[in-house]
Parts: sequence; C-alpha cells; structure tokens
Amino acid sequence: MKIVLLEPIGIQSKELESLIKYFKNSNHELIVYNNLPESETEIIQKTHDADILILSNLPLSAQVIDQCPNLKMISVAFAGVDHISMESCKRKNIVVSNAAGYSTHAVAELTIGMAISLLRKIIWADNQTRSGKTREGFLGAELYGKTFGIIGFGQIGAEVAKLTNAFGCKVLVYNRTKKINKDVEFVELDELLRRSDIISVHVPLTNETKNRIGKKELDLLKPSAILINTARGQIVNYNDLYEALMNKKIAGAALDVYEKEPPLDKNYLLFDLPNVILLPHIGYATQEAIELRGRIVIENIKKWMDENPQNVMN
Repeated sequence: MKIVLLEPIGIQSKELESLIKYFKNSNHELIVYNNLPESETEIIQKTHDADILILSNLPLSAQVIDQCPNLKMISVAFAGVDHISMESCKRKNIVVSNAAGYSTHAVAELTIGMAISLLRKIIWADNQTRSGKTREGFLGAELYGKTFGIIGFGQIGAEVAKLTNAFGCKVLVYNRTKKINKDVEFVELDELLRRSDIISVHVPLTNETKNRIGKKELDLLKPSAILINTARGQIVNYNDLYEALMNKKIAGAALDVYEKEPPLDKNYLLFDLPNVILLPHIGYATQEAIELRGRIVIENIKKWMDENPQNVMN
C-alpha cells in the first residue's frame, strides 16, 4: 500500500527514516512531505493514488476524497476530525482514526495555566515590571475555593476536573450523559453557567455544539466569571463574547481557538480588550504530546492493517 504523510506532524527525521524502512520491509511505501500543500489542487496531486493518508488539521474536503479512488484509511494526528469530510469517508467506506488522548495532559494543564494567569493578572504584572512600574493597583484572586465549571467530560474535561480538585475547587460538570464521579457534581448547563466562577469548554465541534455559548448563555454568568475555550472556536459566539466583555458582564476570557486557525486578522475584534488572553492554538503543543501523537498515528495504521482498527471515528 502507498501511505502518504501529507504534512509535518512532529515526527523526527531519524524516526521517519526508521518508519520508511519498516513499511518497506512489509511491502508498503511511506511517502513523506515536509511542507504544507498550498492549495487543494496540490493536495489532490499528492494524495490521488494513496491508500492511506496521514494528516493533522489540514482540511480534507469531499472533492479531495473523491479524487482518491484507492483511499481506504486516514490516520489523523489530531483529536477532532471536523476538518475532514466524514460524510464522504462514510460513503466510500474509508476508516478514519484519530489520535485520541495524545494532548489530554497538555490541554488540561494549559487550561489551568490560563485560569491562574487571568486570576493573578500575570500578563498585566509582567508588563508593569518591564515598564519600570510597581504592583500599585494590583489585587488578584485565588483558584482555591472557586467553583470551576467544565462543559464536556471526555478525557480532557475529566483531567481538568482532577487538576481543579487538587487546587481546592468545587467542580461542576455539564455533559450529555452523566457519569459516576464522586469528585464532581453533574448539573444542567444553565445551572453550571450561573454558579461557576470559571467556565472551561471541552466539547467537540458538532452541529449541536456550534455557537452553544452565545448571548443567552453569557448573560447567565456572574460579572466576576471568566471563560476559557481550548476546544473549538465556533463553539463560542465570539461576537457575543466581545459584547459581554466590553459591557463588563463577565470579567475575562482566555482563548486558544478561533473561527479559523491563526494568524488572525490584524483588526480581530478581541485584540483591543485588556481582559482577554489570546493564544495561537498551542493547547496540544508540548514535546511530550507531539511524541505521543506520532506513536498513536502510526499505531492506528498498524492496527488497521492487522484488521483490528483503533480510535475509529466513523
């Protein structure tokens, strides 16, 4: 089979050389592209005869998939698969596996880091120090004792719950299905929004979750509440969030995801707000997570070849 690694996913050169030899010894060919394709036409040129594709968050449209008659399996170096035409994959019986769990600790730790940064005004304090100023006017807040609301209780949401419990928080969870966990309280979404001091989003992007947090939901938050989104940008209506922040209906926000991948437009609506932390989608980006991701992606292919597929998303 022809396996095409369509974009760099952080696997080191020596490891790639080893994988090329491994697949060659099994009568398979691994083709590695070290640069992102610049157009859909280029994607088609590189993938049209592939049996297996490896990619991260590069969009894969129905048009591309339809131009790949041999395609049987896609191993995604990412947790979400909303950038892939899953309907086309289902129609053509193409197995799609994701890198489930690779960034659980990375995203959960960043979530806590952003919460503390907002509460302790770390970015403001850094700017004060660099400008030769003092702590005059500073008064932060502690994570200890806060009510921490988690929307979505998958692997990442559950890890965030563990960490926030360790910090001494009261943890509320909204999830489609309630689970058994003595350390958290499962509540409906409206109750979570009303009671929480910090709200963190950890659900996948679906038709049901798109714009799930808008004006109606933001109006339920405390004026002292902060919102954290490390999931998908389109789950939160950022126009409504901007209005809530501008009108001081909530105290702050920390975002790692947006309507599109950074770089953002120079006049992006949230840039001029001082009570917002904006990161360029780095939640998953740790050395440990990237190494684990590479192992999972290759293991997905090996398992599929052995007719025992794992992490299947369709």
